[in-house]
Amino acid sequence: MGVTTTEPDEATAPARTGRWLRPLGWASLVANVVLVVTGGAVRLTSSGLGCPTWPRCHGGSFTPHGAYSINAAIEFGNRTLTFVLAAVAVATLVAAWRSGRCDLRRLALVMALGIPAQAVIGGITVLTDLNPWIVSFHLLCSLAIIGVAVLFLHRLDRPAPVTAARGPVPGLAWATFAAAWVVLYVGTVVTGSGPHAGDLHAPRNGLDPLQLSQLHADVVFLFVGMTVGLLFLLLATRAPALAVRSVALLLALEVGQGAIGFVQYFTNLPIVLVGFHMLGAALISASVTHTLLQVREPAAS
Repeated sequence: MGVTTTEPDEATAPARTGRWLRPLGWASLVANVVLVVTGGAVRLTSSGLGCPTWPRCHGGSFTPHGAYSINAAIEFGNRTLTFVLAAVAVATLVAAWRSGRCDLRRLALVMALGIPAQAVIGGITVLTDLNPWIVSFHLLCSLAIIGVAVLFLHRLDRPAPVTAARGPVPGLAWATFAAAWVVLYVGTVVTGSGPHAGDLHAPRNGLDPLQLSQLHADVVFLFVGMTVGLLFLLLATRAPALAVRSVALLLALEVGQGAIGFVQYFTNLPIVLVGFHMLGAALISASVTHTLLQVREPAAS
């Protein structure tokens, strides 16, 4: 009787992913969070047009020349970070390809393609003199790549299940995830109407900052309320501890982010607080993705 050979099951794939996949996955996540923070520094220091052309920085040069200004240095530093991101993304793609897992290959490819896409969007942002709608899209793309990096790390240990979980708990998790992205998007529109344009002469979107701030506060309250509801629902259904901790961490980030926003409102948006707000947005995009995954695909007890 012959021996039948089969392809390795994806459930055993974590042992075959290689020692570099996890560090590279974390490097991708951290590097993209850093990109959001440095992008915030560009905007908050009015350095968005420190390099007034793209892909070159100034005239025919790819680097600042002549008398270096702090604005040109900050903008050029943010552009240079793209090469670090590209190197990490390519290394992650190579490692994922060698692992033999199609799911990791797809996710690594998305992250790798996201880097040049972001560079092009950044170029359009400069060429349109920091159009606020393009700037918003630039930030949202970075936040989306952060979410993909979290999914990549999750898939290292848990390949996608054959059937997706259904019911009120996963449904509320999806709704909370959607609310988070509404909050993030409205937040970029609020910024596009406010004082931090990235350059003293950059256009604003023309919308009322006070009305938009109120709308943003309303959707934040909805987001927080849904997160609290999800936490209590998980506790009531005796969900795995890791899922409960994920939601609790998300709620803590929301409260911290809300506190920063509240102080900003009464202190005329000091630059340091806006920078922390940008970091908070990146962390929430990562945390809400992690929460959704833990609720939909809980680890076995």
